[in-house]
Amino acid sequence: MIGVAALWIGVLLLIGGFALDRVLSRSIGENFDSQLTYVLNAMVAASEIGPDGEVRFNRPPADQRFLEPYSGLYFQVSGASADTFPSRSLWDRRLQVGVHIDIHLHEYDSDEFANEPLRVAERDVLLPGSKVRWRFQVAQSRETIDAQIQALRVTLLWSFLALGAGLVVLAALQAFYGLSPLRRVRRELIAIRSARQERIGEDYPREIHPLVHELNALLAHSEEQAEEARRHAGNLAHALKTPLTVITNAATAHAPDLSDTVIRESLVMRRQVDHHLARARAIGRRASAQARATAWDSVEAVERAVSRLYPDVTVDIAGDHAACVRVERQDLDEMLGNLVENAAKYGGGRVFVTVEPAHDGTVEILIEDDGTGIPEADRQVLFARGARLDTDKPGTGLGLAIVRDVAQIYGGSVALDESEDLGGLLVTLSLPAA
Repeated sequence: MIGVAALWIGVLLLIGGFALDRVLSRSIGENFDSQLTYVLNAMVAASEIGPDGEVRFNRPPADQRFLEPYSGLYFQVSGASADTFPSRSLWDRRLQVGVHIDIHLHEYDSDEFANEPLRVAERDVLLPGSKVRWRFQVAQSRETIDAQIQALRVTLLWSFLALGAGLVVLAALQAFYGLSPLRRVRRELIAIRSARQERIGEDYPREIHPLVHELNALLAHSEEQAEEARRHAGNLAHALKTPLTVITNAATAHAPDLSDTVIRESLVMRRQVDHHLARARAIGRRASAQARATAWDSVEAVERAVSRLYPDVTVDIAGDHAACVRVERQDLDEMLGNLVENAAKYGGGRVFVTVEPAHDGTVEILIEDDGTGIPEADRQVLFARGARLDTDKPGTGLGLAIVRDVAQIYGGSVALDESEDLGGLLVTLSLPAA
């Protein structure tokens, strides 16, 4: 910020200084030329033709420098066939006379005198009583005007350097004090990392409040995720403890059905691990702003898989082909796989899946079957881990629990109801639209 400010200040001062130098230098030059023009016009007004046909002044020049040799201020009057009438200050030198005609005032710079640049004003005049076109010339050394311009430029240079330095220091102070709240935020984050405090304070300037709010929200989210991870680790340990105890007791007692017990309890443990891994994946992906999946593609993929597992079951799909949800495709496939597989397993042979966007910014996926349905009093029980109403068919009772947990992680929900069309169970999976 300081570097950009210094660069921009330097560019602006350079442009402003150049423009000001041109304006003031031109003003000094115009003032210098106006003085020469005034002297030239005064000479013309005081000139007359003498008895011998030469030019003479009816009053002497007012400026005494015309009388001092090499004073730096000179005049000269010359005609085509007449003698040149120079000022005493020219002494043994003469001004150059061009062959052109200057009816109007002509001003120019001349280097005809060594080590003395001149500014010359000249004009051709026809005086009364003379047929000769007289050229009046007034010249003055440019040393004065050059010294004035040089002094002006030195003053401008030091003034603009001081102004630029002051502006850069001001920009540096502004950046330093303006960014001091951010340095304070950094110190408080260090204090939070070293466990000296839990949150960033709120007494910050208005411009920093959104940053502080988001950082505190991020800290709260991180704590929530850490607590959630600890809770899931405890749940997994508790879920694995019982099967391990059963296997250990069976092995210690040398039970004859040890192999069957190991296989059965291993399947329970694997399902528990899959459940908690699914939750962990969903929690890790939830923060991704790019999470997006097309519901129709997932439903079609699940339908093909279920049709191979249950060839006697018909799965029909209808609804919006373009509806997208803010869920990772793998997690959506897992939720739909559990729901459609349950419908195929426990239904009567027909499953109907509908994808339809809702008005509340969600997408609802309806899974219906033609089974016997579930009594309303038993519907909430099925969401408990390991809960099963039909124990005649294989399973672990974790499918609906996984669907509920993953859906809630993404901000969705799952509900059970009765299907009006097929008469069996209606499962409504509601997920946020992408």
